[in-house]
Order: sequence, then structure tokens, then C-alpha cells
Amino acid sequence: MQPFELLIGLRYTRAKRRNHFISFISLISVLGMGLGVMALIVVLSVMNGFQKEIRARMLGASPHLEVVADGGRLYDWQSVLAKVAQHPQVAAAAPYVNGQGMLSFGQSVQGVMVRGIEPERESAITELAEKMKVGSLSDLRSGEFGIVIGSDLARALGARVNDKVLLIAPQGQITPAGMMPRLKQFRVTGIFEIGMAPYDSTLALIHMNDAQKLFQLGDAVTGISTKLRDIELAPRVARELQNELPPELYASDWTQQNSNYFRAVQMEKRMMFIILSLIVAVAAFNIVSTLVMAVTDKQADIAILRTLGASPRSIMRIFMVQGVMIGLIGTLLGVVGGVLLALNISAVISFIEHLFGIQFLAKDVYYISELPSDLRYTEVMLVGGISFLISLLATLYPSWRAAQTQPAEALRYE
Repeated sequence: MQPFELLIGLRYTRAKRRNHFISFISLISVLGMGLGVMALIVVLSVMNGFQKEIRARMLGASPHLEVVADGGRLYDWQSVLAKVAQHPQVAAAAPYVNGQGMLSFGQSVQGVMVRGIEPERESAITELAEKMKVGSLSDLRSGEFGIVIGSDLARALGARVNDKVLLIAPQGQITPAGMMPRLKQFRVTGIFEIGMAPYDSTLALIHMNDAQKLFQLGDAVTGISTKLRDIELAPRVARELQNELPPELYASDWTQQNSNYFRAVQMEKRMMFIILSLIVAVAAFNIVSTLVMAVTDKQADIAILRTLGASPRSIMRIFMVQGVMIGLIGTLLGVVGGVLLALNISAVISFIEHLFGIQFLAKDVYYISELPSDLRYTEVMLVGGISFLISLLATLYPSWRAAQTQPAEALRYE
């Protein structure tokens, strides 16, 4: 590009136009481009943060990988535990018992997912020991029939620590009156709060030995839970363990257990990217209209430049500079605004909620009650690059129209 092309293009960008409507459209183009880029960056950051936060909370309360047996009963679990623990990616492994039941306290009854654990080993698998609001996991002792419940479940039942609750298990005994469920009284020894409604409102923890007695498993367990050194390698570790274990055992990792949710989040993220990209596209159309009107307004200038020896390619570059500057300024404003807003989104949302007395995220609907943000600069660069490319493409047609201007025709009515 010749220096005079750049200088004239920049001069046209800065100059006060005779037609104020063109200046107004230019301003709208810059603001539209900036708004689109900012919205894209903020939404992608929030989606990333939402996915990261949900994954962290899910994996804080559930194992990275599980090994279960057909029928839900694993008898020779000691040898399976030893084999699983030998894998180099397995940081910790522990047996567990899963079952469903109902908790009753006073006049309240709630359905629960009962998980029998060994407290010492469970602390190395999940973060439940760190999420205790009252009491400790170590208070679960074999034979004492203690129970640890979630905060939402405790509120729904109206139960507190040391209260006696009745656990009803579907596995029962056959009597002349029919199948009678098993009833066992447990003492609440602790309350945890993970921050996700599905766990806080339905999960109940008891000692593994007590769970084996309650669900009549004998010495069997439901499966083996593990914590991995690198959670991203979970699918590969599951495949490797599956090849080493007997065919009646099945290894499943956290990506399989929550696959529908994470696929839905990824699809939603892509759709939001496409939808919000339309804002950038609208701003690009504004750039086209701005340059078309600018070309019409500068017919005499184009004719004079052509008379002085400027080539059609030079004329095209002059107006491309003008359009690119609009796109560049809008993109930079959007990137700066998007990064600042994404880094402070929690404070902004808290201020709006406090100001209007509303709550954007209900924990029982959206799993979490706070709006997280995970700003990834690779995505910022991608959004900025795509937006700038769109603005560059938007300049081609008006600039080509300017290059086709004939000096004699342009000066005829001047």
C-alpha cells in the first residue's frame, strides 16, 4: 500500500463530513461492532465458567471413575480394588454402596440417594469432607448408624444434628401382609453443602457397613470409586481398566455419567456464538452502507484523484482503509469492554441483583446460584480476529464500486 493511500483513507475517517448522516451511521457501525464483540466475549466466558463450575462441583461430590458389576453387586471387591489402585493414573480408590430410600422426620418425608462410604477412604476420593457445614465425615462409624445429609435435605425435613431420622429402604421382607420395607433409625451426625441442588437435596451418606446391612448385601458392595490424577484422561483410563477387568465388570468415567449435560452445554455455547455473531454481521452491514454513502459523497474527490494519476486499485485501497478503521476501532472497543466485563461479571450481576431486588440464578433450577466467568484469551483472539475479518470483507464491495468511478461522469454535475 502506498503512503498516500493510507493518509487519504485516514483523513477521510477523521474528517467532518458534509453529510452528518454518514457520520452517524459510522458511529453506529463502531458501536454495533463493539457491542457484538463484547457480547460474544462475555457470553463465551460465562458459558466456560458455568461449565467449569458445574464440573468442579459435580466431581467434588462424585468420583472421577467407577467400576461396577452387573446386577449392582460386587462380591470379590478387595481384589478388584487392588487391581484398580495399581493403575498409574489412579490416585485413590475406595468401595461404596449405592441405594435408594426415603427419609422421614416428623411429618416430612423425602426421597434420597443413599451412599455407603468408608469415611477415611472417601476423603481421598471426593471433597465432601471439606464441604461439611456441621459435623465431620469421620463421625460416621460402623454399627452406630449415623447419617450425613445435605443442607437442602435437612431444611426440607426440618432435621438438625443429633436428631433421629427414619430411613426406609425398598428391600424388605415378605410377610403374610405382603412385602414390608425395611425401616432403620439413624442419627444425623453432620450436614454438608456442595452448592448444587441435586446433591444438597437428595444425597445421604452412611457408613458402608451400615449400608450393607440396610440393603442386605452381605459382604458385597455396589462398586469401586476412584480419583484420577488427570481428569481429562478419564475416558482413556476407563478403556484400559475395562480391558484388564473381567467382562462382568464395567468401568465408567465422569464424561459418560454426565455426557448429556456436557453435550447440551457445548451445543448451547455454539448456538449462542452463532446467534451473537449476528450482531457483528449487522455492524458489518452498517459498514457497507457507510462506505456506499461515503463513495457517493466523495465522487468529486475520486475523480480528482483519478485525474492526478491514482489507479483504480489505489482508490479501492483508500476506502478499504476507511472501512477497516471503523471495524478495527469497534473490535478493539469490544475486546476491551468484553474482557473488563467478563473479569468483573460477578460484581456487576451482584450489583444489579441488589439494586432491583431480584435473583438471576436460582440454585434449584441452574444448579448454581452465582454467575461464574472463565475468560480464555484464545477465544478473545478468535472473536476479535473473526470480527475484524468480517469488517474487512464488508469493505470490499463499496471500495470496488469506488474504484469503478469514471472521472468524467463524476465531474459532469459538479
